[in-house]
Amino acid sequence: MIHRMAYLETDRLVLRDFRPDDVDNLVALDADPGVMRYINNGVPTSREEIEGEVLPNWLAYYERGSAWGFWAAEDRTTGEFLGWFHLRPPPGEDVDDPEVGYRMRTAAWGQGYATEGTIALIDKAFRELGAERVFATTMTVNTGSRRVMEKAGMRLIRTFRADWPVRIDGDQHGDVEYAITRQEWAASRT
Repeated sequence: MIHRMAYLETDRLVLRDFRPDDVDNLVALDADPGVMRYINNGVPTSREEIEGEVLPNWLAYYERGSAWGFWAAEDRTTGEFLGWFHLRPPPGEDVDDPEVGYRMRTAAWGQGYATEGTIALIDKAFRELGAERVFATTMTVNTGSRRVMEKAGMRLIRTFRADWPVRIDGDQHGDVEYAITRQEWAASRT
C-alpha cells in the first residue's frame, strides 16, 4: 500500500491533511457566492453539512490510509487558509485515472495558486501513485478554471452535459473535460 504524505510543499503552498478544526475555514470558503457560482449557483454549504458529511468524508481517506483524498491549501509563508485540492479516482472508477480538483478563496484567484497546487498533485499522481492519466472537469463557461487546467499542462478532451442537481447560469453550454496522460506529462518534464 502506498502511504499518504501528511503534507506536500510547493514554492508558495503547503497542502496538508484536513483536521476537524478546519470547519470554520470550509464554512467561510463555501459561504462566498463567487466560489460557489459554478458548483451550485452561489448557494453556501451549511455548517451542518460540512460538519456532518463533507469533512468526515474527507477525513475518512486518512483513516483508511489512502494516498488519495483532499488537502487543505495554505500560504507557505503566512499559514493562511486559501482553499483545497483533491486528487482521487471517481467512485467506482480506475485508480490509474484520478481526478484533480480545487476550490480557492476569491482573494487567492488570479495568483497562480490553483495552478501550482494542481501541478504538484499531477506530479504526485504520476510519480508516486501509478496514474496513467489525470483529468479535471468544469463548466464550459468557467474560464478561470479552464485556464488553470491548461496552465497545468492538461488539454481539452471533450465537451459533455453533466447532470447538475440545480440550474446554474451557463450550464446550457455544457461541461468540459481536460486531461494529461503519463506520456504527455513525461514529455513536458524533459
